[in-house]
Amino acid sequence: MEDLLKQFEEWNDFVIRIRDADWNVPLGEGKWRIYDVVSHIMFWDQYFFDEAIERISNGRKLTLKHLDYDQFNREAVEKGKNLTKEQLIELTVKYRNAILDTIKSMSEDQRSKTYTDADGNDFSIATYLRDFIWHDRHHMRQMEKVINIG
Repeated sequence: MEDLLKQFEEWNDFVIRIRDADWNVPLGEGKWRIYDVVSHIMFWDQYFFDEAIERISNGRKLTLKHLDYDQFNREAVEKGKNLTKEQLIELTVKYRNAILDTIKSMSEDQRSKTYTDADGNDFSIATYLRDFIWHDRHHMRQMEKVINIG
C-alpha cells in the first residue's frame, strides 16, 4: 500500500514540474491540450474522493457509480476552462492530497476491505490506486512527448 501511495503521489510532482510549460499545447492533432488533461484528472480525483474515499474513511456507503466516461470527461474539460492555470494546479494538488492523506489515515482494515459501490460493484482502494497510477502515467507520457520539461 505504501508503494502504491508513493506512486499515486507522482501526479502532483509532475503537475508542479510542468507548471511553467505551455499548457495550451495539444497532445496531437484534434487531441486535448495539456490543460484539458490536468482538468480531466483533477475532476476524477474530486469525484473519487467525494463518492468513495471520504465515505470509506467516515464509515458511510459509497455513492460511486459507473458514469458515462466520455460525458464526464467532456464536462470536466469544460468546467476546467473556467479555472485559471494556478487555480487548476491548486485544486489538482488539493484533491490528490486529500485522497492520499485520507487513505494514509485509514486503518489497515479500511484500506484492505472490498466495498460495494452504488451500482453493486466491488471497489477496493488498492485496485483504484493501481488503475489511476496507470491512467496518470499514460497521460504523463503523452504530455512529456509534446513539452520540454527539462
